[in-house]
Amino acid sequence: MKTVAIAGGIGAGKTAVGERLATLGWPVIDADVIARRVVEKGEPAWRAIRDAFGTAALQANGEIDREFVADVVFHDSSALRRLNYITHGPIGNEIVRELDATTGAAVFVALPLFRSEHRTIFHLDQVWAVQVESTTALQRLCTLRGFSEDDARARLAAQMSNDERAALVDRVFWNEGTLDDLFAQLDAALVELGVGRD
Repeated sequence: MKTVAIAGGIGAGKTAVGERLATLGWPVIDADVIARRVVEKGEPAWRAIRDAFGTAALQANGEIDREFVADVVFHDSSALRRLNYITHGPIGNEIVRELDATTGAAVFVALPLFRSEHRTIFHLDQVWAVQVESTTALQRLCTLRGFSEDDARARLAAQMSNDERAALVDRVFWNEGTLDDLFAQLDAALVELGVGRD
């Protein structure tokens, strides 16, 4: 079974690639979905976030106030490191569990915060990245997802640059055009991986 990670910054188009792969019938393990699961009320990571950030990090129903935490960590690099320290272990463990339970010719892991050690941890055969220019990402975050410009810039500044990410991956899909353009790049990559249709 081929195991491929899909990396990319916020607003680049990882979700579109993941949805396309799922539509084609491929299993997709989404680190963002797992990240929401591991901080559900009562989970160890939920307790650690409450202890680290105080009760202000909780909504009235006790669930994590994701907007509050995001506002804190994307304006404070030490707080972001603390949050990552709390959540990355449980997220990684769950990804490994889901990979172990998956069968078939290929499986894909949507992994926004890809680091070089993930190749070994998740036994990755390849890593692909979806990228856009920072100006495009900024515009998408503000117009399509409703972020303020300040919030969008803070989130973009908190992640690695396109050049840094490109140096870590095997293939880059540029998503400055249409979805058809993006999917054509994906289809070609699947053929080269040995699981696509010519």
